[in-house]
Amino acid sequence: MTQEPTIKIDGAVLRDSTIGISDALDFSLNAREHIAIVGPNGSGKTILVETLLGMRALRSGKVVYDFPQGGMASDNIKYIAFQGVYGSLSGDYYYQQRWNSTDRDGIPIVRELLDKIAADPHAREKLYDLMGIGPLLEKEIILLSSGELRKFQITKILLSSPKVLIIDNPYIGLDFKAREMLDGILGQLATDGGIQIILVVTSQDVIPGFITDIYTIKDRLPGKKTVWVPASMKKAASALHSSECSSAGESLESSELPGEGVIRLNNVNIRYGTKQILRDQSWTVRRGERWALAGLNGSGKSTLLSLISADNPQSYSQDITLFGRRRGSGESIWDIKRRIGFISSEMHNSYREDIPAVGVVASGFFDSLGLYRTPDQQQLQMASEWMGRFGISNLRDKSFLRLSSGEQRLILLARAFVKDPELLILDEPLNGLDPKNKQVVRGVIDKFCREGSKTLIVVTHYEEDLPDCVSKTLRLTAPGN
Repeated sequence: MTQEPTIKIDGAVLRDSTIGISDALDFSLNAREHIAIVGPNGSGKTILVETLLGMRALRSGKVVYDFPQGGMASDNIKYIAFQGVYGSLSGDYYYQQRWNSTDRDGIPIVRELLDKIAADPHAREKLYDLMGIGPLLEKEIILLSSGELRKFQITKILLSSPKVLIIDNPYIGLDFKAREMLDGILGQLATDGGIQIILVVTSQDVIPGFITDIYTIKDRLPGKKTVWVPASMKKAASALHSSECSSAGESLESSELPGEGVIRLNNVNIRYGTKQILRDQSWTVRRGERWALAGLNGSGKSTLLSLISADNPQSYSQDITLFGRRRGSGESIWDIKRRIGFISSEMHNSYREDIPAVGVVASGFFDSLGLYRTPDQQQLQMASEWMGRFGISNLRDKSFLRLSSGEQRLILLARAFVKDPELLILDEPLNGLDPKNKQVVRGVIDKFCREGSKTLIVVTHYEEDLPDCVSKTLRLTAPGN
């Protein structure tokens, strides 16, 4: 007897005609299959997932589920999106809260959140061992690194014993060790049986070996399912990713370029409770220099950037000089922010304003997460011009919250450039972008920095994602505690 597919979309035509998908969708997840849904930004991957989850109203066709133990789709299918990080964990979380220790009262630790989920004690401990979650149980949730957060979120979902696990952008923001860790965990889950995995990605380059089939989407047209045959299972770690080739503070280019100091950190020490994040960290960045900031997850990169971008109040107690002025000498955070263009995954996740995309870009003039001042015509014109440079003029009047994660990323990149900043701080700027858009963004960064002698700090775990103009590297290593 042939087993019915676990999930089957049969000739589904969506009721919402504004999303640009008018043809019928067909999709099947058969027993023992693990599928990767692949497509460029804005191609309709999220819409397909929402259809799988039963979240999209249908004009015709149907979505059929066959779970051996029965139950509703919401009980058997769980979805994790990694477009951002901390904001999805607490409704009270705000952007700078991670750096404000006095505002963290009531922030739960990992154990508290996991213990709320009903589960068999033996199965719970077995899962903790598999995920390596033990050392994280007493940590506050907003102090987890990107890799640690992946472990927590997957553990939380698996405690509910789903039959199908859908993961959107599983690898963004992870260093090579964390990616290998995640591959190993997902591969073991897939091999052990009892759960089927669907990954949603923008490129076939990141598809792991346990995937059996790929479903390709392009230009919002119904996809095609084919058997996945990995070209290679090797994961070469480049010099940028290696944790042994450089120590904290070492530059791959030792010669100093002449120019006025933009950033000077002198023996900076940052600690949260018993956790030492940065120890005796010094760094000088001169005008016109272009730096890569490297290091494994948890090495302190985000904390260091928060000191420079005026988001971390501990900067006032440290020896830090920005744009020639010592922190705490009377300048406001807005004096600093007006000279910086900035993007990060945390900022992306915190930007939840339902306003037109051009308004999001224009908010860069005011350094606000939302548009609380009315931009003038010149500012709106500049915002439109930057959207054109990133190839997203067609999104100008669309609601930011109705865009795909990749489209939102491009909007926020345009926001970082719109005020012609002296210093660009781009923390994982290419997260969630397809190969074509990555090439566009690297080109925009190179042209902007070289033509204007701009200063650049860029964080990435993928050496191939670095703009060509980058010539120096600061590598952080997590201090011992």
